[in-house]
Amino acid sequence: MERTSWVLLILISILLLAGATACGGSGGGGGQPADDDTADDDSADDDSADDDSTDDDSTSLWSAMKSGTSEYLLAVWGSSASDVFAVGESGTILHYDGSSWSAMTSATTYELLGVWGSSASDVFAVGDRGTILHYDGASWSAMTSGTTHGLAGVWGSSATNVFAVGGSGTILHYDGSSWSKMHSGVTSPLCAVWGSSASDVFAVCGDVVLHYDGSSWSKMYIGWWGLAAGAVWGSSATDVFTVGYYFYESCDNFIYVSVISHYDGSSWSLVNQDQWPWTLNGIWGNSASDVFVVGDVVLHYDGFSWLEMYVGGDFLLLGVWGSSGTDVFAVGDGGTILHYGG
Repeated sequence: MERTSWVLLILISILLLAGATACGGSGGGGGQPADDDTADDDSADDDSADDDSTDDDSTSLWSAMKSGTSEYLLAVWGSSASDVFAVGESGTILHYDGSSWSAMTSATTYELLGVWGSSASDVFAVGDRGTILHYDGASWSAMTSGTTHGLAGVWGSSATNVFAVGGSGTILHYDGSSWSKMHSGVTSPLCAVWGSSASDVFAVCGDVVLHYDGSSWSKMYIGWWGLAAGAVWGSSATDVFTVGYYFYESCDNFIYVSVISHYDGSSWSLVNQDQWPWTLNGIWGNSASDVFVVGDVVLHYDGFSWLEMYVGGDFLLLGVWGSSGTDVFAVGDGGTILHYGG
């Protein structure tokens, strides 16, 4: 099935580095900087993922679940291990009750790209053409967003402090009563939003990382590698990750390069000094030493190093969430849902 997600198309278009690499050359726009001092050297000591560190490929702690759909699933979130929501193309909304997945009656046929809630009876889903849906524990209903721009991400610190981000620098805020527009200061798309508190919120996409201090949004500087911020998550205000990828063309082939950046509360650094040949689309963690990244690979961070996990097949994963470090769900293309049991 062809990916119709506008946010994925955005990532493909804005993350494409200008210019093609000459055949037989040593690398193009996605290569390492000439001066490695532009990234924290200490971050490269242990934070490498290579084939030798891949988990045992004879068995997998990840297993495929029956979703009942072939639509792309783009995001997942839950209030508990037995209350999980997955959203995606054509207004698809699935619910997991701890035993099986079932389709929910959706209030839209538009693509849904993000989901988050403050509780089992207060869940928001956002998507194409300014779509915002709300679940009250019984049914989904459409909300007035005040925008026609596509919305790609949603997160809140409480039921009365929710942020949604999307196309043309759109940032919306929900105060428990209605949605209102915020001034972002940018016109480029925003793909994802996450915060550690009401006064420490990050919105990212491509080469844009914005920070909200409880009063206003401002643009942060990451570094040359910030070109590929597509998803964001952190364990605290001093432990924040962005993940993504870019690609360039060489000899009629696309060369993919993964990018993981880390914020320590003061500055951003590049995690992976080495070029990893994967697309990275989503991130979630249980703690600072238990972080999962998904794309066409699954990576796990234990606080010291990133390891590639064996998942038992080839998948394109687009979102990840867990109720604990031993109960993690990843969703993706063709209705894919994988579960990690630890």
